[in-house]
Amino acid sequence: MATTQPITFYYAPQTRATGVRVLLEELGAPHILKVLNFKVGEHRQPPYLAINPLGKVPAILHGETLVTEQVAIYLHLGDLFAEAGLTPAINDPDRGAYLRWIALYGSSFEPAVIDRHRQYVPSDPNDTPYGRYEDLIAMIEDSLSNGPYLLGERLTVADILWGMALNWTVMFGLVPERPAIKAYIARMTGRPAFQRVAAEDAALAAQHQAEADKAAAAS
Repeated sequence: MATTQPITFYYAPQTRATGVRVLLEELGAPHILKVLNFKVGEHRQPPYLAINPLGKVPAILHGETLVTEQVAIYLHLGDLFAEAGLTPAINDPDRGAYLRWIALYGSSFEPAVIDRHRQYVPSDPNDTPYGRYEDLIAMIEDSLSNGPYLLGERLTVADILWGMALNWTVMFGLVPERPAIKAYIARMTGRPAFQRVAAEDAALAAQHQAEADKAAAAS
C-alpha cells in the first residue's frame, strides 16, 4: 500500500466527484468522506471555500497535499496508489496514451459537450480546443472499437474517468449512443465499484433533497 493515511475526500452525490469515489474504490484507497449538500449550498459556505474558492467538487486532502480539479485528482491518485496497477509507470510505453486520454477529457471533451448542450456550432474548427465535435466523437468511437478499454486490453484510471463521463453525457443526449460507446459504458458501469457507488449516490441525493425541502418549509 502506497500510504496508510486516509484520503480526505470532499464530495457531493451525482456530481463529478462521483467518478473519483469510484476510482477510490477501484484503487482500494482508504478515504474519509466529507459530504457536502449542494441542495442547501454547503459548497458555497466559508469552510469549503477555504478548500476550493470556486466551490467545486471533487477535492482531496492527503496529509498537507491538497488537490482540486478532477483531472489532477485522477492523476494524483493513480500515481499515489500505483500498486493497484491502473497507472502506467513513467517509463511505460503506454504512459503517453494514458496521459493523452486524461488530458483530452478536460481540455477537449468537456468544452465540446458544453458547446453541444448550448447548441453552439463554431464556424471555424480552429476556434475550439477540440476542433470539430463530430471528429472528436468519431475518434472516441474508433478507439473504443479497438479493445475493451481506451488502452486496448489494459484497464487504467483513464477508463474510470471516461466511463463515468460517457455514461452521463450519453444519458443527457450530448454524445450519441453508438455501439462501441454503448458497450464501453455497459462494461464500465457494470463493474462492482460503479454499481455500489451509484446506489449509495442515489440514496444520498434523495436524503439531501429531503433536507433541502425541510429547510425550505421551515423558512
